Amino acid sequence: MSLFKRLKNKFTASGDSISEKFKEGLVKTRDNFSNKINDLVSRYRTVDEDFFEELEEILIQADVGFETVMELVEELKMEVKKRNIKDPADVQSVISEKLIEIYESGDENLSTLNIQEDGLTVILFVGVNGVGKTTTIGKLAHKFKSEGKNVLLAAGDTFRAGAIDQLEVWGERVGVDVIKHAEGSDPAAVMYDAVQAARSRKADILLCDTAGRLQNKVNLMNELEKIKRVIEREIPGAPHEVLLVLDATTGQNALIQAKTFKEATDVSGIVLSKLDGTAKGGIVLAIRNEMNIPVKFVGLGEKMDDLQVFDPEKYVYGLFSDAIEKTEE
Repeated sequence: MSLFKRLKNKFTASGDSISEKFKEGLVKTRDNFSNKINDLVSRYRTVDEDFFEELEEILIQADVGFETVMELVEELKMEVKKRNIKDPADVQSVISEKLIEIYESGDENLSTLNIQEDGLTVILFVGVNGVGKTTTIGKLAHKFKSEGKNVLLAAGDTFRAGAIDQLEVWGERVGVDVIKHAEGSDPAAVMYDAVQAARSRKADILLCDTAGRLQNKVNLMNELEKIKRVIEREIPGAPHEVLLVLDATTGQNALIQAKTFKEATDVSGIVLSKLDGTAKGGIVLAIRNEMNIPVKFVGLGEKMDDLQVFDPEKYVYGLFSDAIEKTEE
């Protein structure tokens, strides 16, 4: 069974609501990416070198990333030759298969968070100002609370004007407490108090905000190291996740930020916010392939439940849903 048929049976027939969110959230990328591929397929009678050159351009414009595009196209050429594919229309399904392969690349449970079932889970959030870090924390707090978890927030971004207030607004909206100090305080001291509060209140999840200034990378690295040291001293093995929040609408700039933060701290996963706001959703693949960091969550809209666990199959369904739904049984 082809991938398109399988995805049609899995998502279209079942009326899966989450796959519908991916379909709606990726509409700009689909219009940019899939429609160009449809146009490409309709203009070529055979799969030749010119076809692949145009495909390269389409993938690069979707921010899949130069390195990833070169690898992907080479693999496609080999697959087309191996399967003896002559009709350009048959290449679409092969592209989608390769996109999933690139993302998964042998690892299992990429989107699974390292949740401590028998104790406190500490999740540290890093990222530059303006990427949607505080909003992401608020939405994740909502997700965990709706799963019955006892959640606490730590306002570790003590330098940006209004950052603490912004987190408090989310705390009130979601119905969880925020541990804070005065603006300009030592973020590590906030984390220490937050860990103590989480212990005394028997919290399941502690979500920690941090400053996102990249003007001085050395200061950033020192600050994040100090925060991690304080948390680990109190809870060995913590933080259990370091999630880097990136704004999908910044495209290749998000990739540069990912490289900077990976140098500064042990990033365990990416949250790609505002994926619904960009026509260049291929950045998901560039980050995964070039950084070897899994995308754990994606932002697919403004609503509280629009932050979704990333799923490569649902992502491909969102990219190719028009073609998938036309697939004959």
